[in-house]
Amino acid sequence: MTSSEILSYLTFIYFLVFVLYLLMMVMGRPGIGKTAAFMLLGSFALHTAALLLRWQESYAMGIGRAPLSNLYESLIFFAWAVCLLYIIVEWRTRNRSAGAFVMPLVFLAMAYASFSPSISSQIQPLIPALKSNWLITHVVTCFLGYAAFGLSFGFSLMYLFKRNDPTEKKGDSFTFIPNKDMLDELNYQMVVIGFLMLTLGIITGSVWAHSAWGSYWSWDPKETWSLITWLIYAAVIHSRMVRGWRGKKIAILCLVGFACVLFTYFGVNYLAGLHSYAN
Repeated sequence: MTSSEILSYLTFIYFLVFVLYLLMMVMGRPGIGKTAAFMLLGSFALHTAALLLRWQESYAMGIGRAPLSNLYESLIFFAWAVCLLYIIVEWRTRNRSAGAFVMPLVFLAMAYASFSPSISSQIQPLIPALKSNWLITHVVTCFLGYAAFGLSFGFSLMYLFKRNDPTEKKGDSFTFIPNKDMLDELNYQMVVIGFLMLTLGIITGSVWAHSAWGSYWSWDPKETWSLITWLIYAAVIHSRMVRGWRGKKIAILCLVGFACVLFTYFGVNYLAGLHSYAN
């Protein structure tokens, strides 16, 4: 079985994991959430194995590169990074409610990857500009940042749901969501992690660009929107630390920030630029 086939099956497994997390909240059954958590751990292990297998397959073909170079592979790695961070958060908080808000991102990323042209899912040689030791560092830092922002998006939605909690009755789905203070803190932690990773991604990308294209910054559409995204999350941190913003304001600002992440990731790929790879 090839790595692409394994990843295709994982798409459906992640959807089932999301459904189980959702059922846990709707039906008020913690046991369903425990099943979902075990399935997620197994899926993540299989996902990791598939990425390593794809890497090994590239060496067997005489190409020998990390699976991080096109839209298909970046989506697969994004889904892996979101799972990694979510598993860590679930282990730390001992709360599984975020799975119903985060796992849709994993499923949708995997599903969107499956709609990529068949040539994208095949292992292709790197173009000359991508043949650099900076590739892994740049892509990994950027996508760990995107994954952290994805979790921040989920926690922001959870905060807004919890803020409108109409009841505290036992068995209500809202009771599975942590209190607002915890959600606000988790949201901020994810923003800080994402901001630091994106900062490293921009720095490593600039150094790589100088070696590949002779310029640290060329105002390419993806570079420009990465900077816009960075500024928005810098504003989130500034608002929290200096202005004392918490709760709803931070949550809404994080939703705006993640919309910019999505545009940086998908939208600008259809604009002419050095980073365009969607087509």
